[in-house]
Amino acid sequence: MSDYARPIGLCQPRFLDYGSGTVARLGPFVAREGHSRILVVADAYNAGRIGLLGLPDGTVVHGTLAGEPDLEDLAAALAVAAELRPDLVIGFGGGSAMDLAKLVAVLWPGEQTIRDIVGPDRVARRPSTIVQIPTTAGTGSEAGIRALVTDPATQAKLAVESRHMLADLAILDPDLTLTVPPAVTAATGVDVLAHCVEAFTSKRAHPLIDGFAREGIRLVGAHLKRCVAHGADAEARAAMLLASYYGGICLGPVNTAAGHALAYPLGTRHGIPHGAANALIFPHVLAFNAPAVPARTAEVLALMGLAPSTDPDEVFVLARDFCAGLGLDMTLAAAGVPRGDLAVMAAEAVAIRRLLDNNPREMTEADILAVYETAYEAVAA
Repeated sequence: MSDYARPIGLCQPRFLDYGSGTVARLGPFVAREGHSRILVVADAYNAGRIGLLGLPDGTVVHGTLAGEPDLEDLAAALAVAAELRPDLVIGFGGGSAMDLAKLVAVLWPGEQTIRDIVGPDRVARRPSTIVQIPTTAGTGSEAGIRALVTDPATQAKLAVESRHMLADLAILDPDLTLTVPPAVTAATGVDVLAHCVEAFTSKRAHPLIDGFAREGIRLVGAHLKRCVAHGADAEARAAMLLASYYGGICLGPVNTAAGHALAYPLGTRHGIPHGAANALIFPHVLAFNAPAVPARTAEVLALMGLAPSTDPDEVFVLARDFCAGLGLDMTLAAAGVPRGDLAVMAAEAVAIRRLLDNNPREMTEADILAVYETAYEAVAA
């Protein structure tokens, strides 16, 4: 994990504005770039505060997104875009809105379908400028070149990776996150943590990315609990938004591993929000991987502000208590997952090789089922 000569590539948005009030810089960017056909992709809540963006009259808002995007959501957004023919697509919201905006920006001309571009480097071109404005500290989608959409027929996520989906401008204004409710703040914050930790402990971990991962973990450990307890804490909100961006950088050349692979069926099959699903799984996978990456596991705990340990049982308790201390439910039973679905979910998770192959320790279908069984009714903190 310290091979400095190993090749790696890193790309970030063309422009990045970070800090309180920076959303005001969007209007001048739009004017300077000469955009006139503007499409904003948002969830219903953020569609209702589109006035904060300072966009010109005639801007079209597609604000029907209600959860993590699926193929029907994509089709609806593409229909709007095909009529408008946008020269600028703005993702305004959480990772779902930003992922959908990326896909709309590359697919709206109809030259390719979503099936054509699933996988790495299959997007032919990007006809629209992309701006990403996160309103939660979670996915870090504004930093990356990946987008996910669920296929309802298979209940699996379709992953697209392309530099054509990289934002031309990302605006990280913590003021936009001040109203996020405590439960959502906690869940999305653990998603940030999972991005950084899974990249840091991955078989693909790299010194170029380790610095972002370490600082992201430290920022979450120091500031997430403050955000949950005091949503108007501007400093803590800004720190978490920066940590989220760092997590997004980690996703680019390294990506996540078993934690996300095990979390995905919870969302696609049972509608558990992505952050909450990751929080449920996070302590289990961190503990499972501890024997394979003991030094890095201990460092993760230390960066989180916890006692460093390499003992799997202790690692699990420390990580679980951290998540439970944020007010998160830490059992699958409490999340409403039927026990009879655990084996099916294990079969689905073990098939997500693009993530499981990154894990530092081999995880079989039986291992995954054992995690689900433990998580089903694990004793809460």
